[in-house]
Amino acid sequence: MSKHGEIRRYSLIIEKIIRGHYPGFREIGDYLHEHGFQVGDRTLQRDIEQIRYDFCIEIKYDRSKKGYCIDYENSLNLESFFHFLEIVNTAELLTESLMESKDTLKYISFDTGGGLKGIENLKPLLRAIKENLKIFFRHYNFQTDKTTEYTLKPYLLREYQNRWYVVGIVAGTKDLRIFGIDRILDLEVRTETFCPDTGLDPARLFDQTIGLIFSQNTVQDVILSFTPTQGKYVKTLPLHKSQQVLVDNARECRIRLHVIPNYELTQEVLRHGDTVKVLEPAWLAAEIRQILNNTLEKYSTDNDR
Repeated sequence: MSKHGEIRRYSLIIEKIIRGHYPGFREIGDYLHEHGFQVGDRTLQRDIEQIRYDFCIEIKYDRSKKGYCIDYENSLNLESFFHFLEIVNTAELLTESLMESKDTLKYISFDTGGGLKGIENLKPLLRAIKENLKIFFRHYNFQTDKTTEYTLKPYLLREYQNRWYVVGIVAGTKDLRIFGIDRILDLEVRTETFCPDTGLDPARLFDQTIGLIFSQNTVQDVILSFTPTQGKYVKTLPLHKSQQVLVDNARECRIRLHVIPNYELTQEVLRHGDTVKVLEPAWLAAEIRQILNNTLEKYSTDNDR
């Protein structure tokens, strides 16, 4: 069976356990059969062990309920796993469609600007992270317009808005840095290893932020009021996993985010234009107002050239 098929089977097992209210082996097996997979108890047990080993998702048997459930407290990166499954399942769907008809690509339009630059760095970067190997590279900075050499202890790969980034600690420092892999040049995975800081969990640093930028702000409630129409989009594609709908009527769709305000949050608000208004915190509303005033100044007739 192809690797796509295995991943698809794993996703169905997780899906059944989450929705099935403590399903037993037979119920999980029947669910797989309904979706075209015929597996025995031994294979199913091996799949559960593989999910635990490969993705750190703890599936346990509850004797009192006589069925399986997910141990959320002891499972790592469950949200990342589901996002990964979405990517894999979409790729499988497109692959199957392409195999059925060579004309498939004529009916699909991808939102790219000429390809994912630096994508070839993903595999060596992932290996370096898993094996605790230091990496060396040159990185181009958009703001300074300079290219700088770095030796990095890599901890994490981060995807945001169809771009990939590597997160790690630069040699000689203690602070985490983020580097876009599309601007990494001459990547070299060194043989020299490093001991990861067990008290450092970069993935959790992103749990309460939108995007990439670490901020000195604290976690706060951000209240946004959207127009009813725009609110429909925001509800189907939440801005953050903490998003809660507070008001949803013919006048507005009001949501609350529990996040650390940062640059990307500001950009996200601005992206929605006049369909959104910041209600809280007051300082963020003032910041957005100032940015909009500055923008308006650029379009004033007095400044026309």
